[in-house]
Amino acid sequence: MEAETCKRELVIEIPREAMQKESESVAALFARRVQVPGFRPGRVPRELILHRYRDAIREEVAQSLVPKFFQDAVRAQNLSIAGEPTFEDLKSEDNQPLTYRASFEVYPSFEVGEYNGLEVSVEEPTVSEPDVDQAIEKLRDEAATFEVVEDEEAQEGDLLSVSYEGRENKPSGRVLVAVKEGTVRLGGRGTLREFSEGLRGAKAGEVREIEVDYPPEFHQENVAGKRVRFRVEVSALKRKRLPPLDDSLAATVGSEPTLAALRARIHRDLEALRQKEAENEARQKLLDILIERQAFPVPDALIRERLDFKLRVIASQIRDQGIDVNKAKVDWGMLREEFRSAAEKEVRGLLILEKVAAAEKIEVSEAELDDAIRNAAVEAGETAPALKTRLTRGGGLARLQSSRLREKALDHIYRNARVARQLRLM
Repeated sequence: MEAETCKRELVIEIPREAMQKESESVAALFARRVQVPGFRPGRVPRELILHRYRDAIREEVAQSLVPKFFQDAVRAQNLSIAGEPTFEDLKSEDNQPLTYRASFEVYPSFEVGEYNGLEVSVEEPTVSEPDVDQAIEKLRDEAATFEVVEDEEAQEGDLLSVSYEGRENKPSGRVLVAVKEGTVRLGGRGTLREFSEGLRGAKAGEVREIEVDYPPEFHQENVAGKRVRFRVEVSALKRKRLPPLDDSLAATVGSEPTLAALRARIHRDLEALRQKEAENEARQKLLDILIERQAFPVPDALIRERLDFKLRVIASQIRDQGIDVNKAKVDWGMLREEFRSAAEKEVRGLLILEKVAAAEKIEVSEAELDDAIRNAAVEAGETAPALKTRLTRGGGLARLQSSRLREKALDHIYRNARVARQLRLM
């Protein structure tokens, strides 16, 4: 055993009697399902089954008893397993005990120490008039309309109604892409850079020729890695019009009667948001204090799980950009190494919070879990019952419950801390 890490090994022996009993049960199953020439199904002599299917029976016996006796062994030693064990060096002879070596990791044993009365400082949240101005401009942008303009040249942000055809960039190249009456936003997030540059300055009724070099990892396989020549016909041009900055804006974007009332509501919302951000910052600082105090080993299995989660998030972001993850130029191995330190710190924090929850006898009620499911359902854009069913099937319900438990533990630490507020120095 390696006491300074979470790695453990056990050599386990399965008694001969247990092996024989399980062999008889497996042989009985074989007798009912195998077909042996000269015998009716279910009438094959037991001795023949044990001889003819000796290796297969031994393998099934091992698959059945090895995990069971491992669980019995760790339960007897009161060990809490992290991740999945591996079984090696299986040694089995006829009418003899089976021995094997189990390698696994355990959750670390440690004391959190004092977690009440911790002291941290955060910046006092403030909201300025320029902050409100910026929020107002964002609302104006969201409420903007697009109006058709005549005899104007296309510029950044304009919407162009276009029809285009893309061919391989060679003589008599075949058509790879064809769109009728589509829309392109100049400089938009989903618009290819070559399209934005090629259509800048175009007018309604104009035809432009554009060449695009698609990267090999592009999500559309028919154009990936190819140079495509587009013939683009612009049929109309629309330009963004912001609503006026007066009382009518308040009615357009909310329920306030005047612009002044809208500004006041935005000010209150920003104050509440920044207050929440300051609280979250204080919570993280409190957890960081506890993490820095601890020097316990962390199971590699938990770090790998955390790394897997981080990489799934990155893969999802890549897919959102329309790129095939399998073709993306990403060094996943390098990212795992780069994120490992952060992942270990996060796991350490989660283990500490679980200790605090246990010490304070914190629990998550059914009502609290249902609230968490409803909130997650809103973010996921599905109904709460549908999400609950999906989480139950995939083991996600237990993970959500554990997450909520840790949140409540951190809430306890925050409520019992001394948090100083510091004014921002201008």
